[in-house]
Amino acid sequence: MAVALFVPCYIDQFYPDVAIATLELLNRLGVEVEYPQGQTCCGQPMANTGCVDDTAPVARRFVDLFAQCDTIVCPSGSCTSMIRNHYGAFFSPDDKKYRHVVDRTFELCEYLHDQLQVRELDVSFPHRVSLHQSCHGLRELRLGASSESMVARPDKVRELLSLVRDIEWTSPQRSDECCGFGGTFSVNEPDVSASMGRDRIADHIEAGSEVLVSADMSCLMHLQGIIRRERKPLRVMHAAQVMVGRPLN
Repeated sequence: MAVALFVPCYIDQFYPDVAIATLELLNRLGVEVEYPQGQTCCGQPMANTGCVDDTAPVARRFVDLFAQCDTIVCPSGSCTSMIRNHYGAFFSPDDKKYRHVVDRTFELCEYLHDQLQVRELDVSFPHRVSLHQSCHGLRELRLGASSESMVARPDKVRELLSLVRDIEWTSPQRSDECCGFGGTFSVNEPDVSASMGRDRIADHIEAGSEVLVSADMSCLMHLQGIIRRERKPLRVMHAAQVMVGRPLN
């Protein structure tokens, strides 16, 4: 089994260990990983800002580059959702390359849970952990159930992390509330964004969490900035890093 790894631009630039952990995890599970050269941003920042004309060529480049790949895996819910749910604005619905890429692009935890059906991980992470569910992951990729919906869904990220030995789970009061990042929202509305982030951090700390884990490093980037500036007693890690047993620094 082989997959093409798509590494989002912010992970490539700021959190390369998340990409390395993703590669290690897939390799441990017997998956052959290819890295298509020349890959760039998926176009989400421009799309979120309303710059449609600037997004279109980026989306077309992505589809051209990954159209020959059988399966694409990405360690980011928001970037995966951009491809799956928002590329339709830039392609004809009968475009075969576009349809193939949309149908065969998976968020990492989604791929492990649904496609590989991973049920065992030989790794330990002896820390108190809480889970941040990203808005894109919950409400666009359906990685779990959201509080405003009456539809029961498996919590795919937590089910995978629960395979890791020695995790002690803690639960915030508002488990699916937005962190306030929202991409360019955090630039256009910095005070609101930071206030939302502080609320989320306080909720996780009050729950007794030692490590805040998410499948979306963009949310964690926002929260980590607040944690560092305000010297809060909380660490952040991507789910892939936990599933390969990275030590807590």
